[in-house]
Amino acid sequence: MTTRTSDGFNRWQIAAKVAPFGIIALAGMAVRTPLAASYPFVALVLSLWIVSDTLMLALLARSSGKPECRAVLGVLAGASFTVWLGLPSPVRGVLLETPALALMMVVVVVGHVAWAMARASRVLSRLSSDRREQWVSAISEIFPPALVRLAAAELTVIHMALFRWGGPADVPTNAHAFAYHKHLTPMCVMLLVLSAIEIAVYHLLIGHWSHIASVVMFILSDVGFVYLVGVIKSFRFRPVLLTPEGVRVRAGFLIDQLVPLDAIVAIESNFTGEEVRASATLNAALLAWPNIMLRLDRPLPRRSFLKKREPFNRIAFRLDDPEPFIRLLIWRLGHRTN
Repeated sequence: MTTRTSDGFNRWQIAAKVAPFGIIALAGMAVRTPLAASYPFVALVLSLWIVSDTLMLALLARSSGKPECRAVLGVLAGASFTVWLGLPSPVRGVLLETPALALMMVVVVVGHVAWAMARASRVLSRLSSDRREQWVSAISEIFPPALVRLAAAELTVIHMALFRWGGPADVPTNAHAFAYHKHLTPMCVMLLVLSAIEIAVYHLLIGHWSHIASVVMFILSDVGFVYLVGVIKSFRFRPVLLTPEGVRVRAGFLIDQLVPLDAIVAIESNFTGEEVRASATLNAALLAWPNIMLRLDRPLPRRSFLKKREPFNRIAFRLDDPEPFIRLLIWRLGHRTN
């Protein structure tokens, strides 16, 4: 019964995230029909109502309680901007000929931007050691936080792929780094070679059929290649860390999980395949068999992109040289505060 309830809740969460895009897309198609062209003002009002109502229902579905006023204002501003951006020329002309409605939409957007800029300036004025996270938080006051974090992640991958070709790994102060990328190097090189061959084949073969299709596939393949380079390079620049708070298990951009020291009850190097493949185990080893497993005294939460997943009480990963890590972690566990 619990599993079914959880699965139903996850499906509801996914639907709440995906459905608004479909409804807004359908509204954008409807406003371009001949019927909408015959009654442009009605089409304008209905489009604004549908988009605003859809985004507001999505906000209520995401909120655990009553949404904040700034969130409601942000939804109305987003609805106004979305409707204006998606209107065809005849309906947009009707909007410009209706100054009261146009002024109301402008006031909502300007009010949201002004209030958000004030909150963003307060965020940037605080002292913080993580300027990147501070900027992400500040921009999230203006634009949807999920969109801002997605854009920040995309820019991070592109920056890693194109501009970081040397230098030290990302290791914070008071943290010890442990590499895991050396055993991945041969397989990563092979993936890059295969991707380069795939790009050449797409360009040559599809080019004989359609020049436009070959250009599109070439661009998509190049973008995918850049992303692959960024992910592969992140394995070296984002090692596993042992910090005063705990073990930060990382696998490049793909995994970043902090395991508190007070949650670790055992360190194991010998374990069975059933334990590694169990749903209660977070397997952070990539393209290889793990050589370290940490057993925990309580489950820790983990999340996927679309839905919540089952918490884990074991985490497995692979290091190039596990012995120094194990010795230091045993020493840390022996000196932790009870």
